[in-house]
Amino acid sequence: MKTHTLETAGADLVYDVRGPLPTSDGRPPLMMIGQPMDASGFATLASRFPERTVVTYDPRGLGRSVRKDGRTDHAPRTQADDVHAVIEALGAGPVEMFASSGGAVTALAVVEKYPSDVTTLVAHEPPLITLTPDGPAAVRARARVREAYEKRGWGAGMAAFVAMTSWVGEFTDAYFAQPAADPAAFGMPTEDDGSRDDPLLSDRSWAVSGYRPDADAITAAPTRVVIAVGEESENLLTARTSAAAAELLGQKVVVFPSHHGGFCGGEFGYPGKPDEFAVRLRQVLDGAA
Repeated sequence: MKTHTLETAGADLVYDVRGPLPTSDGRPPLMMIGQPMDASGFATLASRFPERTVVTYDPRGLGRSVRKDGRTDHAPRTQADDVHAVIEALGAGPVEMFASSGGAVTALAVVEKYPSDVTTLVAHEPPLITLTPDGPAAVRARARVREAYEKRGWGAGMAAFVAMTSWVGEFTDAYFAQPAADPAAFGMPTEDDGSRDDPLLSDRSWAVSGYRPDADAITAAPTRVVIAVGEESENLLTARTSAAAAELLGQKVVVFPSHHGGFCGGEFGYPGKPDEFAVRLRQVLDGAA
């Protein structure tokens, strides 16, 4: 693996390349992106593609990538510019892309803005909450997470986030009538360390979850777009956002093994099924599913 730093006006972007460029098999590089997950989250999945040249990167302000634009928000179109810059720096585009969570939102923005950059995009569980039928309630649930974080710190905020993302179905009055989630019940710290800059729990990523993809631009692009969802996510928020995104694009979701982080190993404490996930991803990229 070779690590590179691309200096742009807004950020110094760090990206990793596993394998040769140009690629040895004649296929496009396979780029894997997330948000707020950085490149470290794709190490397990990348290892399941030894025959491919795999590219990962840290979004601006996350991991090793240092932002210089004076901002703290994670706007998808700004991140799309960064991904485009990395693809140009590779000198081997267009790429195939697997994008997860907020990275899937960024990837949709890439297809909108730079339609010749990506041949096939597998967008895994994009958290586009305003697309769901209960969008206003989902936005209210998101605000409750931030409120818990601002009032009581990381543990309380993360407990509220888990409660939100594990709720089955639409956000009803019963959801909002629940008592505040107890971080201790989830094995999370109850002490407040005073920080309020977490990209997931603050409002820094609201631009991601509140993004409205340009369906006309995406469907007009030459990119083959696949919206993917984990089989264990059924009726949870990210499954519902995925179904809404697929409907917006006039398609159905493609089911993958495991959950929202189903491509991860045990390094983050909630292992998925990376072997089965990689098999499915390979099938989809090859057009067999």
